[in-house]
Amino acid sequence: MIDIDFETLQALGLTPLIASRAAQLGAPEPNSRLARVIESQRDCFTLHDGHGERLARALPRLVQQLQASAQALTIGDWVSMQVDIHGQAWITDRVDPVTQIARRANDGRRQPLASNVDTALLVMGLDADFNARRMERYIAMVTACEVTPVVVLTKRDLAPDAPERIAEMRSRLPPTVPVLPVNGLSPATCAELDPWMQAGQTLVVLGSSGVGKSTLINTLAGAAQDTGGVRKGDGRGRHTTTARSLHRSALGACIIDTPGLRTFRPDADARTLASSFDDIQSLAQHCRFRDCHHEGEPGCAVAAQVDPDRLDNYKKLMRDAQRGEMTALERIALRGKWKAIGKAGSQRARDKRS
Repeated sequence: MIDIDFETLQALGLTPLIASRAAQLGAPEPNSRLARVIESQRDCFTLHDGHGERLARALPRLVQQLQASAQALTIGDWVSMQVDIHGQAWITDRVDPVTQIARRANDGRRQPLASNVDTALLVMGLDADFNARRMERYIAMVTACEVTPVVVLTKRDLAPDAPERIAEMRSRLPPTVPVLPVNGLSPATCAELDPWMQAGQTLVVLGSSGVGKSTLINTLAGAAQDTGGVRKGDGRGRHTTTARSLHRSALGACIIDTPGLRTFRPDADARTLASSFDDIQSLAQHCRFRDCHHEGEPGCAVAAQVDPDRLDNYKKLMRDAQRGEMTALERIALRGKWKAIGKAGSQRARDKRS
């Protein structure tokens, strides 16, 4: 059986559920012990077994197993580690994650961002980075992965219209999602995030490049990461994080830092994504027609009460998710259908002019 030092590993976020799953790993290698991935860079990983850090690589057998199931090792994973006679550490197995935040690349490949996460701090600047639509997509992504979203708005000292943007975000999002305007450099930020920073909790910080994620983590965990200055042109910070890494806070929580998100597609089906817009789902039950598409039908409770831009964002997410569920042949047929509709429209316009 794999060696599990629960009391020591609890400081790294080990829970009874994860320990139970680790104990069920099939035929672990001799002298193997449980460790957590605290940094990942391509095929090289930094592990922590509760006593110290080690650089490790995954056994080719494990890499092939994960690739066959469209999975990959990532930051936050719990793994079985073995050290050979030469002092080289090897990852021999992976514990199935309790939660995992992932996205879909443009080619459809699944890209895991972080595993075994309890809370996602969704960071957005109140300056030039502010985009309520993008925040809704962040929330949909993490909610679909059964991770609690917390919106953190930074740089309120740099944005003259910060109060209006804070009010817009709060009015647009469901009341179940906390919205916290913070000063990333202030120790008071720790107190504001205290409910999600208790021992044994794991948080991941997500947001676009330059919004102050590393600054926030420095404040919460004293990580002393490099931070960039602010560009004069658009008020955004410079990208500094190039690899995912895990840090421990004074309160006992583990915090995962990630590189900036540019574009992403949530790794979820349409039904799962729809549940992240719980206000729309709740109002839809009061529409006059059961099959209401919220596109101007009479008696539509959603269109009457939901911000039009939020509703458009919801519809776009649903379309993206539905396209992702299609087979290659179905996508080709759909493109052909819209191409034919476009040609027919062009022909009617020419006929009217002639």
